[in-house]
Amino acid sequence: MRDIRVILIGGTSHTGKSTIARLLAERLGFSHARTDLLARHPGRPWRTPEREVPPHVAEHYGTLPLDDLIDSVLAHYERLWPRIEETVAAHALGDGPGLVLEGSALWPPRVAGLATPSTGAVWLTAPGDLLRRRVYAGSDHAGAAPEERRLIDAFLARTLRFQELMRVEIDRLHLAEPSVDGSRGTGRTADAVLAAVTAQGHAPTA
Repeated sequence: MRDIRVILIGGTSHTGKSTIARLLAERLGFSHARTDLLARHPGRPWRTPEREVPPHVAEHYGTLPLDDLIDSVLAHYERLWPRIEETVAAHALGDGPGLVLEGSALWPPRVAGLATPSTGAVWLTAPGDLLRRRVYAGSDHAGAAPEERRLIDAFLARTLRFQELMRVEIDRLHLAEPSVDGSRGTGRTADAVLAAVTAQGHAPTA
């Protein structure tokens, strides 16, 4: 197998995918991209200094039951997959810099079926209580109004359920799953990701 030119980092929300992907891209001289930016889907349902929650996002999390939230995001990722394949192939087979691509759209069975060479993949997972703390801290759950908290809790429920379903597929396919438990810094987590990818081929030396 040729040197790894594409590193895929999957996982549910708030596992630290973006931070690790940026760090690895900087180390290796690769580009960094997020699947979230390839197509729109209702994002995080809490306000920030830059934006209010769009009405369609509030309706999405405020009206759909958990199973429908999961079905909706998985259907979105299914539609997005051809663009992900094209992106991976362009960097794996091209002459430019390699790529670290991260996002929850990297659904394990789809990635496992990739025939593109020079590609390695991992999925970050985290304990449920850590994900809850991160979501609550990032959304200011404690300071939110009751209706805002309800939307945040719906997002959290989808996050946890998505990870449960993802881990079933990871276990079934025997894929790499570095765990994020908050006990090690981003540098050590990036080392673990790079080690898992190196075991799948010959990744560049950081």
